[in-house]
Amino acid sequence: MPHPLVERLEHHQVSVYVGAITVGVLCGWATPGLGGALEYAVTPVLAALLYVTFLQVPAADLLRALRAGRFLAAVLAVNFVVVPVVVAVMFPLMPADQGLRLGMLLVLLAPCVDYVIVFSRLAGGSADRLLAATPLLLIAQMLLLPLFLLAFLGPDLAEVVEPGPFLHAFLTLILAPLVLAWATQAWARRAPPGRRVAAGAGNVMVPLMAATLLSVVASQVPKLDGRVIEVAAAAPFFVAFLVVMALAGRVLARAFRLDVPEGRAVVFSGATRNGLVLLPLALALPGDLAALAPLVMVGQTLVEVVGMVVYVRLVPRLLPQR
Repeated sequence: MPHPLVERLEHHQVSVYVGAITVGVLCGWATPGLGGALEYAVTPVLAALLYVTFLQVPAADLLRALRAGRFLAAVLAVNFVVVPVVVAVMFPLMPADQGLRLGMLLVLLAPCVDYVIVFSRLAGGSADRLLAATPLLLIAQMLLLPLFLLAFLGPDLAEVVEPGPFLHAFLTLILAPLVLAWATQAWARRAPPGRRVAAGAGNVMVPLMAATLLSVVASQVPKLDGRVIEVAAAAPFFVAFLVVMALAGRVLARAFRLDVPEGRAVVFSGATRNGLVLLPLALALPGDLAALAPLVMVGQTLVEVVGMVVYVRLVPRLLPQR
């Protein structure tokens, strides 16, 4: 049985996340030195968060996710077919600054794999199936994202984006946490200490998500000085994306004849983006790109959290129980 404190955190996790973002903004604004130092915490905290996320996905569930044909096809279609088309329509209208455009592309082209599960569950979506599909979504986005960026940016991509950070992010944020999580699961099946470690790790999901949001926001707020208007220019695109993807996800869910919980999960998967996990890639960009792209990605996260609170009430109306 979960500890009462763990239960309270899970019950109020949306408030916890909003509070973490607020503290991050205040920390980055009032103490820029501390906020800048927190940038070094972003990658390890993200790796820990993904380890705990993967720990909730037994290898057998991953195999079952592969057999959930229509749901998996819908999730892949909404993220890697519909979203790129929506972004392509927006792309000519995006701000001309290369750093802004690159940040917007990085954050919009990659599906979320962490708090999307929380918000999907709150709206009655099939969070378990979405959780089981998480490793596949991560691997697919890391393989496809360079191709998408090449399609949008053309030959200029090679001048600004090095393959090294992508490989490093794949190894440290995806492969290593996934292998470690499956090793922990194997240990838990054989020994009581392993079961205790697995159970304990599951209890820190909400604090880790809050720590991730706080460190990401606090580390980037000091860099906003004098660039608020530039970054704010991207906000209307993020709002428009949320509106369009709510409708697109609904159409796709019905086209694939999914049940209501699966359909709601598909809507959330298409709308939520992966700015947190890809932030280390943006931080590794050269020159002025590394100044603007991460700010845009954090700005999208702030817009998206508000949007998800709206989605929790809106999506059940878009896809009501029959």
